[in-house]
Amino acid sequence: MLGARLCARLLDEGVRVVVLQRDRVTGSALAIEGTEARCHVVRGDVTDAELMERIVVEEEADTVFHLAAQTIVGAANRAPRSTYASNVMGTVNVLEAARAGGAARVVVAASDKAYGSHDELPYREDMALQPRFPYDVSKAATDLVARSYWHTLGVPVATTRFANI
Repeated sequence: MLGARLCARLLDEGVRVVVLQRDRVTGSALAIEGTEARCHVVRGDVTDAELMERIVVEEEADTVFHLAAQTIVGAANRAPRSTYASNVMGTVNVLEAARAGGAARVVVAASDKAYGSHDELPYREDMALQPRFPYDVSKAATDLVARSYWHTLGVPVATTRFANI
């Protein structure tokens, strides 16, 4: 839903949008709202580092929004290996592609689950990340990996910690 809305907004602003889509889902918001037909869709997986780099470089991407992830918490907790591959290494692949392609900015979607359990709510950005479960850990790692690319390599990246939306 979020990706479809973001694409629609960018398209309305006159931006050429390239979407990485692992599987075509006929009932997805992207398909239902007619946004998919207005985008350049590339079939593939965020875990494919070569594909990620090829897309960013060949498309001369100026801005990269990284929303790809295993987002189903229960599935993520049952299958930590594939969750870490998608959520953590997928993020590394996106950031490496952005670096290789010289993207001007990258926005990485993390999650408020990265905070783990805190007695005080709502979460604040200055709270410690203390995840315990595979999904939560993967999203905290996503956040930390993104920060490391900014501080170490100068990749212009910002992270968001979405709650359920």
